[in-house]
Parts: sequence; structure tokens; C-alpha cells
Amino acid sequence: MPDVIDTLAGIAPGSPLDAVRAQRPQARLHAQASYDSLFTPRSEADATRVERFAIACFVAGLHGRAEMEAFYGSGLATAGAPAALQAAIGAAVTAARVEGPYGHYPKGPLSSEDKAGPVHRIAAPTRDALGAKLAAAFEHTHMLVFHPRDSAPTYLQALLDAGWSTTGIVVISQLVAFLSYQIRVVAGLRVLNARPA
Repeated sequence: MPDVIDTLAGIAPGSPLDAVRAQRPQARLHAQASYDSLFTPRSEADATRVERFAIACFVAGLHGRAEMEAFYGSGLATAGAPAALQAAIGAAVTAARVEGPYGHYPKGPLSSEDKAGPVHRIAAPTRDALGAKLAAAFEHTHMLVFHPRDSAPTYLQALLDAGWSTTGIVVISQLVAFLSYQIRVVAGLRVLNARPA
């Protein structure tokens, strides 16, 4: 399988940027291995490929990365998602975009950086189209992206109540963490790739 970061950043084999990435072979290898393990899992018992790609589309949309939304949208379609689900994910992204991050630190010197912000809830029509599990996953994802300081057991309980297993909850968090990393790496590489060698 081609290196996904190279694909997303438009890095051609043998290019100067390819040579730069080749200087960090372990970083390159492990980033690809993370992608492979998350999106071609040995078991879909705790999170299906459709659910994984749906969450990836939502994360990419929250970050405003159209090229990554398209990439993961293609994976979503290949995984067998119906057009109605793809449309619901688009609606969820549109409704969920905000400026962040928000949250509160424990009382102390960092409290001056506290910033209140909305806790996102999926609206009823979109919730019905997504289903209870994905709607809960999207709300949790929004919290991780925009309220990373406010994580609390109640968020995890909402996922359990929606039907996610504890392993599935770990998968959701891994997806959000990986996509956040990948989005930043790709954005930086795309800037470098656009500059003359």
C-alpha cells in the first residue's frame, strides 16, 4: 500500500521532500503502520470499517481539511457506506464547526487560559441518519477535538450507553489522536511541497 501521508501531501517518489522524509524512516514506518492498524483491522467486532472511516471524515471535517475529507470519504464509500450516511456525516460536520479549543484547567496558574465553549450535540434528524452509536462517537470526537481539557467519565458513559464496548471507545480515541497528528503533518508537508526546492 502506498504511504498515506505521502499520498495526502502529494509527495512524489524521488522528490526532495521524499528524501527529507526518508531521513526519518521509523517515523514514516510507524505512521503508516498506525494507519493500517486503524483502517484495516484484523477484527471489526468493536468498531467496523464504516464506523472508523466515518469518524475519520468527521475529524477531517472539523479541522477543515477538504483533501482529507475526500480521502477518507473515498475509504468510507469503499467500506460500503450508503450515500445517506455520507450525507449525514457532511451535515454533522457543517453543524459542528466551531473555533476552539475550549475548556478549563484545574484551579491554578493556567486558569487564566480557561475559555468557555459549546458542548456539541447532534441534532435529531442527523442523529437518526447516523444512528445512536455514530452520533455518540461524533459527540465524543467533538469533545476530544475542541474540549480536550474537559474529558470526564460522563463522556465515556454516554458511549457505553450508545452501545460502544470499552475496546471500541479506545479505538475512537486512537482514531481522533492519529487523525489530529496526521492532519498536522500533512498540512506542514503540503506547505513545504508547495515551495521551490
